[in-house]
Amino acid sequence: MSQRPAADKPAKPVATAGWTFFRQWLKNPLSIAALSPSGRQLAGRMMNELPSGAKRVVELGGGTGVFTRAMLEHGIEPHNLLVVELNEELYQYLHASFPEVNVVWGNACDLNAIASKAGMLSDGKIDAVISGLGLLSMPRVLQMNILGSAFEVLKQDGCFIQFTYGPKSPIPPDVLQELGVSVRRGGFAWRNLPPASVFVYSRNRSKGIQATRPVAKS
Repeated sequence: MSQRPAADKPAKPVATAGWTFFRQWLKNPLSIAALSPSGRQLAGRMMNELPSGAKRVVELGGGTGVFTRAMLEHGIEPHNLLVVELNEELYQYLHASFPEVNVVWGNACDLNAIASKAGMLSDGKIDAVISGLGLLSMPRVLQMNILGSAFEVLKQDGCFIQFTYGPKSPIPPDVLQELGVSVRRGGFAWRNLPPASVFVYSRNRSKGIQATRPVAKS
């Protein structure tokens, strides 16, 4: 993986959101969850699942910023929002589009270190993690590492909010059981292209989340 840019590195000029997103899908279809950015109805469904009074939120896989913008409109302060994007061109787009938000080019498996470096954990853990990652197409070990890393930074009653294009949770039951996590179905965005379901993951009260080893980056 290329060296991550410094925080003050100026963003490159970027194209429109739709074209930027589609170009990245063409380069690597398996790493991008859809052909086009998520719609506002889906963003609204995701916002509805934020815990009451949530102030500090992490977004994984910011894409072209549909959820980022929705969270700012929802009332999350820019300095309380951390967006992690692995795709370099999408990172550049987000960095230019949301200069007031802490946007980091990085791997979701490294979330604990990223959030600590960004100062997001200085006042305690995070209220919620919103994910636009294509977990459904990921191998089991990567799912475990991403979800495990997310719960390392979440409050005890914090939640992980994920959308998927399938009818079931993108995280299989055996992975949830191993991590000590429960899932419930949230909203459904039928106007999204394609239609999408929202799932909300939270800790089992009887079992804590087990830390997992990060997947080695190439």
